Amino acid sequence: MKIRSAFTMIELVFVIVILGIIGKFGIEFLAQTYKSFLYTNVNHHLQSKSEIAVEIIAKRLEHRIKDSVIARTSPGSTPVPIGSASGESYTVLEWVGVDNEGFRGTILPYWSGIIDLNNCSASVLTSPDTNTTAENTLIKIFSEDNSTDINDTAIYFVGSNSDAVTDYGWNGDITYMNAQRGAMHPINSNSNISQFVPASGTSDFSGVDVYEYYKLARTAYAVVIEDYNNTGDNTGTLKLYYNYQPWKDKDSSGSSDQLNDAPNVKSAVIMDKVSTFRFMSIGSIMKIQVCVKSDVLQKDGGDYSLCKEKTIF
Repeated sequence: MKIRSAFTMIELVFVIVILGIIGKFGIEFLAQTYKSFLYTNVNHHLQSKSEIAVEIIAKRLEHRIKDSVIARTSPGSTPVPIGSASGESYTVLEWVGVDNEGFRGTILPYWSGIIDLNNCSASVLTSPDTNTTAENTLIKIFSEDNSTDINDTAIYFVGSNSDAVTDYGWNGDITYMNAQRGAMHPINSNSNISQFVPASGTSDFSGVDVYEYYKLARTAYAVVIEDYNNTGDNTGTLKLYYNYQPWKDKDSSGSSDQLNDAPNVKSAVIMDKVSTFRFMSIGSIMKIQVCVKSDVLQKDGGDYSLCKEKTIF
């Protein structure tokens, strides 16, 4: 008769205890590994989104007319020079951009940026090597539906004194602009492709300090955080507005609300789930911050968000 040994009770107890220990810590290890992977994946996603958002804004701010930047607490509210905008109540950042695409042109710039001071009058400014016909074609392309052309543009004399609120039309007082006293001078093209004339309905250049160097502007830009906390999660949608001209657009009441009332304004979503959009200016240097929140993760019992910052000279 063969006798076969089996596990003793003590051996079974040890096996059960060891399996229990392995099971307990093994599950925790797997759970922690999965949680780390989830955080890494979401963190990478938020990093990418927030970096793209600040780059989109920064690339346009690089070509701003530095004196033109203003802030508002909401679209159409009282404009404030960016240097005076302190606190978190400001949700709108606006500026006039230089037509950098036209200045690059193809072979030569479509506008040269130079005024021939010896060949100007109260009704005509001559800009050698400027091609207003080519520039007009480019502006129509950028307006997407041919809604804007060179007769909607304005020139800014480099070195001229300016007031951020009144001289660019942000306050809606285009009679000030029409009198040609502001920093922006609305212009039209002429039969001579190297000349500018005062925009239709405006005064001529009499009494205007004409400088040798100028920049051409075809649009203003605005970055706005909208629909904040509509879903109850303290986030909003960050949008970019363009293809509007504060030096010519105003609403029927005379105030400036180009984002809602300009006939040809366009907009595009930069990013959703934005918890913070902040900006500040120190002299001519600007700093922007965008924070985006995750609706997947919560960290330490609170919301999980990630911020990106960028300084623009």
